[in-house]
Amino acid sequence: MNYAPTGRPQPVVKAGEFGFAAAYLDHGHIFGQCNGLVEAGGTLKWVYDPQPARAADFAAKYHGVKIARSFDEILADDAVRLVAAAAVPCDRAAVGARVLRAGKDYFTDKTPFTTLAQLAEIRSLVTATGRKYMVYYSERLHVECAMYAGDLVRGGAIGRVVQVLGLGPHRLNRAARPAWFFERAKYGGILCDIGSHQIEQFLHYSGAADAKVMHAAVANYANPENPELEDFGEATLVADNGATNYFRVDWMTPSGLSTWGDGRTLILGTDGYIELRKYVDVARGQGDQLYLVDSRGEHHLEVAGKVGFRFFGELILDCLHRTEKAMTQAHAFKAAELCLQAQAQAVRLKVR
Repeated sequence: MNYAPTGRPQPVVKAGEFGFAAAYLDHGHIFGQCNGLVEAGGTLKWVYDPQPARAADFAAKYHGVKIARSFDEILADDAVRLVAAAAVPCDRAAVGARVLRAGKDYFTDKTPFTTLAQLAEIRSLVTATGRKYMVYYSERLHVECAMYAGDLVRGGAIGRVVQVLGLGPHRLNRAARPAWFFERAKYGGILCDIGSHQIEQFLHYSGAADAKVMHAAVANYANPENPELEDFGEATLVADNGATNYFRVDWMTPSGLSTWGDGRTLILGTDGYIELRKYVDVARGQGDQLYLVDSRGEHHLEVAGKVGFRFFGELILDCLHRTEKAMTQAHAFKAAELCLQAQAQAVRLKVR
């Protein structure tokens, strides 16, 4: 919940050229969102949260940020071009709608929606306003080996991608979780929530524009005291270009692991394959390890500190120039749509 990488500053704008604000600090990902934008040259002007103490704690971490008395104060500031937010998942669309109607771009934590009705409303609003509704799919955008894998795939390193396998285990860390985390209507379900990372990566690495959910399942294996929590989820998808995907997400990371989750991705191509060990190389060392096997042999690349987090600079420039280099709006929405469909189709496994 508090995953917030820091990287070397790579500003794409001058100080003060791109003002942004942070609001609704319900999830710790807001720190990762803001770190990335600040490192790319963004100027964090405001913070707002309905809980004043939470806003004060946030402001203490970022020099010069002002605490807004209301969200409207942020929306009224013409110097604010983008609002970053990590509200309770069920509220993210409503916050975004206010931002878009105020003529600003929006950068929300994943999952961006908890219902298909929210997605439909925001799709229409984006068309009407011309503003951006971008999503912090951090398991690709804020992981150096994951970004580098995309470069390798685009460069033809493994040929045509035919399958993506994704593993997204997380540590429950029950004591630190807010009440909404255990309420199905508020967090959206495990496939909607952390499954959104996996589907976004599948679309990106396979180059697909769309996909169909073939199978989905959820369960509560280890937390009967919280019946609305889904601590296990899986799904299988087939893309419009023929690539396939299987992913598993869970809240079962054991206490003995040195980090919050052993996230991995395996990308199979016609000419080779790539494995990403994102956050840890179990019993061996740090994360950001990339393994590539191709016609020339076996390759191990340690990419931490070597690739950077270019998404944030690209997002800033996209907001300024109305381009779509960081991520297309269609891609952000399609990943969200598919995770909602997977959640809606999911069979609840019987636990005896």
